[in-house]
Amino acid sequence: MSKPIIHYDDLSDTLSISFDPGEKATGIELNDHILLRINQDKRIAIGVTFLEYSILMQKAEFGPRSFPLTGLVQLSDELQEIVLDILLKPPVKEYLILSTYTPSYAEAIPITSLHSISLTTAG
Repeated sequence: MSKPIIHYDDLSDTLSISFDPGEKATGIELNDHILLRINQDKRIAIGVTFLEYSILMQKAEFGPRSFPLTGLVQLSDELQEIVLDILLKPPVKEYLILSTYTPSYAEAIPITSLHSISLTTAG
């Protein structure tokens, strides 16, 4: 896999990272701000888009902001497994940090935060 293509649009505050341009992809809305594009058959990431990127990168009082992956509950169990596997592997794990929020022993909510991405390298 070649170096990802990173593009930031200042006007829309959207950051797009393409890992395999031109590859057939299915969009998976992880939440209102993060869209993952995957090739489901190959089980690989094609790209990821961050909407309102500057908000996602704002620091919270106690460290980086985390966001629930609310879109996962809308997926089949099989597709959830594929997406979680993709999120935990390169190249996606270079940009997203996956963890779990556990409000109780019986409940586990997948969450993510972002690694800092230099916009000076974005085209």
